[in-house]
Amino acid sequence: MPGRPAGVSGGLPAGGAMRVMGSETEYGIHAPSAPGANATMMSARVIQAYAQVTRQRAAGGAETRWDYTDEEPLHDARGWTLERGQAEPDQLTDQPPILDAEAVALAYGRQELEADGEDESGTLLMNMVLGNGARLYVDHAHPEYSSPEVTNPRAAVAWDAAGDLVALAAVRRLAADPELPPVNLYKNNTDNKSVSYGSHENYLMPRSVPFGDIVRGLTPFFVTRQIICGAGRVGMKQDGSRPGYQISQRADFFETEVGLETTIRRPIINTRDEPHATADKYRRLHVIIGDANLSQASNFLKFGTTAMVLSLIEAGLAPKLEIHEPVAALQAVSHDTSLSATVRLLDGRRITALDLQWIYYEAAAKHAQDTGVADAVDGDGHTHEVLERWSATLTELGSNRAAAATSVEWLAKLSLLNGYRDRDGLDWGHARLGLVDLQWADIRPEKGLYYRLLARDRMQRIVDDGAIQRAVTEPPSDTRAFFRGRCVSRFGADVVGASWDSVIFDVPGRGRLQRVPTREPLRGTEALTGGLFARHREAGPFLAELLGLPPGS
Repeated sequence: MPGRPAGVSGGLPAGGAMRVMGSETEYGIHAPSAPGANATMMSARVIQAYAQVTRQRAAGGAETRWDYTDEEPLHDARGWTLERGQAEPDQLTDQPPILDAEAVALAYGRQELEADGEDESGTLLMNMVLGNGARLYVDHAHPEYSSPEVTNPRAAVAWDAAGDLVALAAVRRLAADPELPPVNLYKNNTDNKSVSYGSHENYLMPRSVPFGDIVRGLTPFFVTRQIICGAGRVGMKQDGSRPGYQISQRADFFETEVGLETTIRRPIINTRDEPHATADKYRRLHVIIGDANLSQASNFLKFGTTAMVLSLIEAGLAPKLEIHEPVAALQAVSHDTSLSATVRLLDGRRITALDLQWIYYEAAAKHAQDTGVADAVDGDGHTHEVLERWSATLTELGSNRAAAATSVEWLAKLSLLNGYRDRDGLDWGHARLGLVDLQWADIRPEKGLYYRLLARDRMQRIVDDGAIQRAVTEPPSDTRAFFRGRCVSRFGADVVGASWDSVIFDVPGRGRLQRVPTREPLRGTEALTGGLFARHREAGPFLAELLGLPPGS
């Protein structure tokens, strides 16, 4: 629409579901034939396996090392930086993981030290950038896939699901090697033995928005968002020792309202201030409270509704609600699959999670309509669908749960589990139900129960299989991820490092490394750089034109 104000990313329409966003998924990992194997070593093997896949697919490789130069994990959005000596080891994500020779040998034997487990420099490859612009790496004891930056929730679903295919390709590669124990990966969030691993979201916002406004606007929404995008879990409490079923896999692991940590004392609102973009313009909101979703519809709503609530906050229009004891309320909502329990507001009212979500929906719908982005014809092309699905899902949760079970993941899983319970007379404490929960999350289509339902059209699709498959190798066209991914796949032999905000070249004949900054998320797009890639097959001339350098300088 002419005259529509630009959004946070200097070109995307404001008021709706479009903004720069992305996902991070830590996969649960298990080697059935090697129960004592070192989890970090197994995760490194997953990364190695996928590197072998990409080297087969693209001459010269389709991956490069991660550049840690601009990582700042201890900056806090509340205005200070945590001293490194006070940080937990898991917070120091600005340094690469290290496996010494003894750990390698103990995990798999001395053959692991041979060259087939190493990159060209002779060290284990544990962190790399892919040709689709994503990052694949070892995050402590888990393999993690961080999607490339996208601009809308539909693309977020596609490139998040592409990560599942990346993980699957690594699993297949490992299974084909008779020298190594097979590894299984699960898209879930807990081992039900007191350990939780994350599925994080990232959203770009203007730095001018006060952080206190973000906390106030998001907290009630995050406490209740799980009813539309929770993944469901067998077991209560962190160790799963209390029999039952709950809406969210993550809820029982949160202990505080606001904080910097991500693996202990987990907060509803995370304060890590690491923008990976022009720091005085942008804030990257790091969301750690979501579940890992296989359901495309749940994932779509997770990204789309959160983006719309952030638009409300930026406009100063977020519902003015405050929940008494948000952490307790988060867990109470998760434990109530009937959706009938109420949470207490500070003004004394009591309200259900479903009613609170309706309040946010109505505010978001009005703002989107007022700015024009929700129009089905002249809008931004995404907000209308988010609003329609949000409204339909809330309506079904209130009156037609069978219909909701084709899209809402926790309900779909609950329906499947209840089928086993009714057929075999199982109570919630029976071990078989925990195994069903785990099998739901298996990323192998022939094993994963979610994929069986999907194949039978009992789960809704947002994007088709072809789009997801393309997202495995192709970067998004409308963010800087296009430039990063194309540099890796086209000039991989000359790219020695990359991160969200730079690509580093080492071109033969040049006297020094050349760092190309990419701090503006909507630059480096196909529209801006596609012609440049089309004109050059070698890195030297490409860089010369890009940077305005004399050829060979």
